[in-house]
Amino acid sequence: MESFGIIALLVVGIIGFFQLNKGKENKVDVSEFLPSWRRILTEKVAFYNSLNEGDKILFEADILDFFGYVRITGIDVEIDDTDRLLVASSAIIPIFAFTDWKYYNISEVLLYPGSFNEKFETAGEERRILGMVGEGAMNGTMILSKPALLQGFDNTSDKNNTAIHEFVHLIDKTDGAIDGIPENLLGKKYVLPWVNLIAKEIEQINKGKSDINPYGATNQTEFFAVASEYFFERPELLKSKHPELYQLMEEAFQQNLASRKLTLQKNRIGRNDPCPCNKGAKFKNCCGAVHYS
Repeated sequence: MESFGIIALLVVGIIGFFQLNKGKENKVDVSEFLPSWRRILTEKVAFYNSLNEGDKILFEADILDFFGYVRITGIDVEIDDTDRLLVASSAIIPIFAFTDWKYYNISEVLLYPGSFNEKFETAGEERRILGMVGEGAMNGTMILSKPALLQGFDNTSDKNNTAIHEFVHLIDKTDGAIDGIPENLLGKKYVLPWVNLIAKEIEQINKGKSDINPYGATNQTEFFAVASEYFFERPELLKSKHPELYQLMEEAFQQNLASRKLTLQKNRIGRNDPCPCNKGAKFKNCCGAVHYS
């Protein structure tokens, strides 16, 4: 039995290695990425704006790849390109540093019209859940509140992003258990410092001496997801207030976010730019004709 356990751990480790270290030969053709999608990312995704032009192309390729193997479905709610792009961005942001990562543990994301309960009901009492990674019959499925998805990207001054939180749970799961210890991301020498730091940070939360979301004190699993939200939403603040935590998060995700400018931008469409409706005409001759007639 002991040898079987060792073999199982080796298999999990090998799977994790290939998830993190595949080559670039499978990158998709970004010519399929619509100009209107690029505008949405610029207006909604601060992380995308912090990238250089080459990395923006890689980000777009990752989104197209994600669309190729994960369905995004609205349940009793209409969804549009913005919703789909924000779901995909939530998935790509945490693993952007890892070439061609795929979420092998998910095939569909369901968007709900609001919060829901543990029975996935959107009406009645006890509707406090905004996001969930499905288990059992719902294995391979993620459920997100559409309002929570949008709020996570609209508010750049808080430390919350429900969709990133849930995708971090999926990343956590790739080593065989959702336990708040990202063994596939952290080198072995960092695992013990990480566990010790979690205990220290949770103690500070419980004493009311931390600005980390109190939900992070629930357990190690939730702490990792909550801390990841903080890292990707307010990296400079995290580095200032929790330098040790920031350093380990940077090591795990291999991204020095505190050195980058996370901003949203309003797109100005020129008269000769392609129309956002993607019909192939210039803006002045299509949807913008009313402004230039």
